[in-house]
Amino acid sequence: MKLYNFFRSGSSHRLRIALNLKGLDYDYIAVDLRTEEHSGGDFKALNPQGLVPALADGDMVLTQSPAIIEWLEERHPDPPLLPADPEQRARVRALAAIVGCDIHPINNRRILEYMRNTLGCDQAALNAWCAMWINAGFEAIEKMLAADAGRGRFCFGDEPTLADVYLIPQVESARRFNVDLTPYPNIVAIDHACSQLPEFAHAVPQLQPDAR
Repeated sequence: MKLYNFFRSGSSHRLRIALNLKGLDYDYIAVDLRTEEHSGGDFKALNPQGLVPALADGDMVLTQSPAIIEWLEERHPDPPLLPADPEQRARVRALAAIVGCDIHPINNRRILEYMRNTLGCDQAALNAWCAMWINAGFEAIEKMLAADAGRGRFCFGDEPTLADVYLIPQVESARRFNVDLTPYPNIVAIDHACSQLPEFAHAVPQLQPDAR
């Protein structure tokens, strides 16, 4: 498999974690968003939307990290990223969706570039924008985690799930935008627990080949 991604992309980060948790090897193909490489014809021939990540497996190319992670779960079910019980699966998916649907899409690079280049926002304004939506999502996640008395070390139980795959890159992003994580002790504890696992530790942005 070939993973086309960018080291600082949150959706690329989550896919690296998922691949690592599944124990799957892949070739790291860097797509430099800083030089607009994703907008060029070569990459758009691979992914017409011009977004990372994309995962190539033979002649098949998959796009959109939620779809790719679902494919990984179906094709490589062990170890599972979702619990077996339908209600528990829904809870894990809901935690993941707070990040994947409500925080990340409005804080990603193309939104911030529009705010910077078209609306004239400075870095302080961008940080404030990102912090507003990260805090809104993290407040909900923190309450949901606190209400789960049998939660364990991770978002659900004592093994990482889809919820952790989504949460940890968003914590990384929160730190990059100077968000105060003090109000979120459960999230911070989960981030620490995940950081002790090589599958998460090896996926961090600063360790990727294109981080420079």
